[in-house]
Amino acid sequence: MRKFFFITIFLFPILTFSQIINVESLRKVTDTSGWTGNTSLGFSLTKNTNTLIRLNNNIHVQYKMNKHLALFVNNLGFERAGEQSFVNNGSQHLRYNYKVFDDITLEAFVQSQYNSIAKIKFRGLAGTGPRFKLLGLDKYRLYLGTLVMYEHEELNEEALIINRDWRASTYLSLSFFPTDNISFVSTSYYQPILNQFQDYRIASENSFVLGILEKLSLTVTYTLTFDATPATDVPDTFYNLSTGLLYAFD
Repeated sequence: MRKFFFITIFLFPILTFSQIINVESLRKVTDTSGWTGNTSLGFSLTKNTNTLIRLNNNIHVQYKMNKHLALFVNNLGFERAGEQSFVNNGSQHLRYNYKVFDDITLEAFVQSQYNSIAKIKFRGLAGTGPRFKLLGLDKYRLYLGTLVMYEHEELNEEALIINRDWRASTYLSLSFFPTDNISFVSTSYYQPILNQFQDYRIASENSFVLGILEKLSLTVTYTLTFDATPATDVPDTFYNLSTGLLYAFD
C-alpha cells in the first residue's frame, strides 16, 4: 500500500469560485491498490479601501481496490473583508467507480454545496452513469462521462426559492504528458436540465504542471464557469486564474 500527499500553495489567486466540482483534476490515475490523497491550501491578501483576506482549503482522499474506486473531496473557502469574517463557499463530494470493462466504468456520486456569493444556500446532487475511456496512450488520455443527476437547490433570493430538477452531466477530460516533468489536464462540463435545455451550466478547467525539482512542481490553473440562469443580481460567468507550488511526498 502506498500513500501520496500533495500540498499546493496558491500565490496569485484572482477569484476562487466554482459551481461545478471538477473531480477529474483530483482523480489519481494508478494501477496500485490502496490509499492516495492530497490537500491544498490557498491564500491571498488584497489591500484597497479594505483589507481583503481569502483562504481556501481542499482535501481529497481516494481508495482503489481491484475494480473498485472510491474518492471523497471536501472544499472550504473563508473570506475576511475589513472587520467582517464569513465562510462563503464549501462543498463535499463522494464518488464510487466500478470498472465493468477496461474502457467502461460505472460512476455514482452524491454532493452537497453552498456558496453565499452565488446565493446558493444549499445544493444537493445525486447521480450515476457510464464513463468511457476514449484514448489511453502513455502521453494522451481522453475520457467521456455521460451521467444523469437529481438536483435539490435552495437559493437565497428575497424569499427562499427551492428548485428540484433532473440534469444531464456530460464531461470530456483530456490529459497530455509531453515529458516526464510536464502535464496538462483540460476538463469541460455541460449540465442542462433535461426538460429545459435553455437552463444549463458550463464549466472548463485547464491545469498545467511543470516539475522543477524531484518533488516540487509549478502549477497554473484557469477555470471558467457559466450559468445560463443564475440567481438575481448574480453574474452568469465566473473565472479563476491561479498559480502556485506543488510538493509531493510519499
